[in-house]
Amino acid sequence: MTAAYEDLGEDYSAHGFAQRLGFGSRPALVVVDFVNAYVTPGCDLYAGVESAVEAGAQVLAAARKAGIPVIFTRVVYQPGGADGGLFYKKARALKQFEGHSHLGAIVPQLTPREGELVIDKQFASAFFGTSLSSILAASGRDSVIVIGLSTSGCVRATSLDACQHGYIPIVVREAVGDRDERPHEQALFDLDAKYADVVGLDEVVAHLGGL
Repeated sequence: MTAAYEDLGEDYSAHGFAQRLGFGSRPALVVVDFVNAYVTPGCDLYAGVESAVEAGAQVLAAARKAGIPVIFTRVVYQPGGADGGLFYKKARALKQFEGHSHLGAIVPQLTPREGELVIDKQFASAFFGTSLSSILAASGRDSVIVIGLSTSGCVRATSLDACQHGYIPIVVREAVGDRDERPHEQALFDLDAKYADVVGLDEVVAHLGGL
C-alpha cells in the first residue's frame, strides 16, 4: 500500500496517474453491445441499465449530427458457442447470444441506420478478432468515444484495447452501465486512472456539437 491519502483520486493523481488525454480531433463513436438482453427483465444478463441506454441515445444523436463515423458491436455465437472459446465457457450467460436472437439485437433506441457499421464479435473487446482497428485507421480516426455495456466487461476491454492501438478512448460516464454499482464504479476509476478519459455526458455532447 502507498502513503495514505483520504481521497483515492488524489492519491492516484499525486503519483502520476489520471493524466488527461483530451478529445481527439477526428473521433468515431463506438457503441458497445447496447442489446436487448441487458434491458429485458428475467434474462440472465438483465442489468437495469435503462438510464445508460437513454444517455447513449443522446450521444448517438449528437454523433450523427456531427457527422462522425458510428460503429456498433454486438455478440453473436454459433449454436453451442464453439466460436466463443473460454469466454463462453466462463460466462455461460452468454448463451443468450447464440445466433441472431432477439436478446442479442441492438435496442430500438439505438437502431443502426443504413451505412452505419455493425460488427459481430465473440469476445469482450470490440478490437479482438475484428476489423475495428483497420476501419478506424482507414478513415483517419485518432480517437473513439465509447458508450455501451457492460462497464466492467466489454466497455473496459474495448477502451483498454483502443488505448493500446493508439486511439484516445473517451468513455461517457452516464452512457455506460453494469449490473451492479460496485464493478461499474471500480471499472470507471481504473479506466480513468490508466487507460481512458472518463467524461460526463454534457461535456461530450457539447464537444460533438462543436465539431
